[in-house]
Amino acid sequence: MQPSPLVTVYLVNYNYGAYIEQSIESVLIQDFDDYELLIIDDGSTDNSMEIINKYRKNKNVHIIEQKNKGLNTTNNIALKLSSGKYIIRLDADDYLTEDALRKMANILEDNQNLVMVFPDYFEIDKDNQVIGQVQRHDFDNEVTLFDQPAHGACTMIKKEILLEVGGYDESFNRQDGYDLWLKILHGNYKFKNINKPLFYYRDHGNNLTKDEKLLLETRSKIIEKHVNKYKNKIKTIALIPVRGPKLDPRSNPLENLGSKPLINWTIDSVLNSKLIDEIIVSTPDNSVINHIEKYYSGKVVLHERNERLARINKNISPTLLDALDFYESNHNVPDAIMVLNIESPFRSSVYIDKAINVMRLFNVDSVIGVTIEDDIFYTHDGNGLVPYTKIDGLKLERDILYRKVGGMSLVSRKYFKNTNKIFGGRIGHIQLDKQSAFMINSLYDWKLSNFLSQKEEGV
Repeated sequence: MQPSPLVTVYLVNYNYGAYIEQSIESVLIQDFDDYELLIIDDGSTDNSMEIINKYRKNKNVHIIEQKNKGLNTTNNIALKLSSGKYIIRLDADDYLTEDALRKMANILEDNQNLVMVFPDYFEIDKDNQVIGQVQRHDFDNEVTLFDQPAHGACTMIKKEILLEVGGYDESFNRQDGYDLWLKILHGNYKFKNINKPLFYYRDHGNNLTKDEKLLLETRSKIIEKHVNKYKNKIKTIALIPVRGPKLDPRSNPLENLGSKPLINWTIDSVLNSKLIDEIIVSTPDNSVINHIEKYYSGKVVLHERNERLARINKNISPTLLDALDFYESNHNVPDAIMVLNIESPFRSSVYIDKAINVMRLFNVDSVIGVTIEDDIFYTHDGNGLVPYTKIDGLKLERDILYRKVGGMSLVSRKYFKNTNKIFGGRIGHIQLDKQSAFMINSLYDWKLSNFLSQKEEGV
């Protein structure tokens, strides 16, 4: 019987015939030979198998053909078939640097308390041109909030630990790395980032991770699974502050957006939430009060907002403090409060619940909705524009810009009472898809939102 290899590399392929040969060859030319390569074709219909079959005689290569089973089922098949002490997935459209396996395996061998290592990486286009380099945080010295996971592919992990945490959850068809990351965190296992690029990640527009909405919703479900397993529920109330047209001509809460008034979009999304315990609408406007009493009686708590607190450009904190005192005079004290603006009508209950679960999972003081900004930004130094963001292709994780969107802020009651601030302290975040992040700030936005509302309502 041949001794087991130190490392199992498994390569998952579905219709990546254009790239798979380069991916396979990147393993075969490693400056490290204590490995096996499992090539798993997940029911490809292109020329992938013609290419894969050329490697059948290679003693380090094992080929598995199967009907399409999806990523996480295939991950578990690879886990079952693997012989290595360590295991690493390589996607068929990506490839390794020549020293990748040696560097990762050596770190794990030299540090037996580590269970997982993950490197930085190059970004390439469909033509193999390097378009960027992603450099992760220094996880040994910089990171205390572990809400930015290791990459799902090209992360090396001890097989026994992967089995210990239950392998991969087959109820999810993407974001396997995020689920594994949370399992490692909750197991209090040790991990390490290698601040050196050791693989090439291909951005060709067809990646599994490109479907933004499905990706983010899957992350929400993964977070929900973990908090329900490990964390206690927190009582959360939602505050929806509304000025109304009497105080602000730009405020149109009762104007129809699609088939229902603007304010209804936010209220309905909160009512669909599984984690919001109570809704408070705070307004000085009698027409809004009458609308709530007519359509949401018994479902929404009305707080008559002092006009002084509702003036334009007035900080929202005094309104929240007043509404909280009003609410707590007749109800149990909440653990957290979510402030929601009605000008973000397409923010779904999925993101509302995700924000609450992020607070539970990472024990942060506040959570905001964000989008990641990949554009180049400039500032003016008095002599002209100068780049604010890097334009040399090196993407440092610490330099990534986040835009606050979605008209949502979740804050723990304790932090708010101590500081009188809606967000601050240890801030967590959730990423929203583009439509959920959309905010009405102008007449043009209103017209566009009517178009989006038709799509949302299936008109």
